[in-house]
Amino acid sequence: MTARSSVADQVGGFDEALRARVRSNLGRFERQPIAPDGRRPAAVAVVLLPDDEGRACFLLTRRTATLRAHARQWALPGGRIDAGESPERAALRELREEVGLALEPASVLGLLDDYGTRSGFIITPVVAWAGDTIELAPNPAEVAHVYRVPLAELDKPDVPRLISIPESDRPVIQVPLLSSLIHAPTAAVIYQIREVVVHGRSTRVAHFEQPTWAWK
Repeated sequence: MTARSSVADQVGGFDEALRARVRSNLGRFERQPIAPDGRRPAAVAVVLLPDDEGRACFLLTRRTATLRAHARQWALPGGRIDAGESPERAALRELREEVGLALEPASVLGLLDDYGTRSGFIITPVVAWAGDTIELAPNPAEVAHVYRVPLAELDKPDVPRLISIPESDRPVIQVPLLSSLIHAPTAAVIYQIREVVVHGRSTRVAHFEQPTWAWK
């Protein structure tokens, strides 16, 4: 298998071989945390699970229109880390609260790089394995829709898209998925899912910018 093989070739089906490969990739990855700087700590869950066709997927949500912050945005399940909580525990708690999926601590395979947002958070992505038998019950107060996105979708030639904006010298990252454009911070994490989780490449994403409407 060459370094330029596709995500579909790398992933195969949702099975124990994939789980072992993901765990190995994350075990070799030297993640980069962001030191506390006054921003609030948060965690998101990168959940690996199958769809009805047995394809390896990750879980993605669309937030409701009624939320006070970040309404209608694409998101990975997650939220603030409570006092005394680890990122792993916070991500699993938020996963249960948002989509009704309860996973044990042993489901966690590793962590990706922290991503600092313009709106005042330091986000830690937590990668977890959900297994084969999954029932989701989205919380209608927070989640409008929940999607199982095949990892192979991340192999498109336009992932990621990088654009320039006059307000920043950092490139804005976008990921085209589900007939839409997903922006940072979610887009940055999704890109690192492909690079680290699937391919085992230590690609960094903290330098990618968010669109200006996400700065508040």
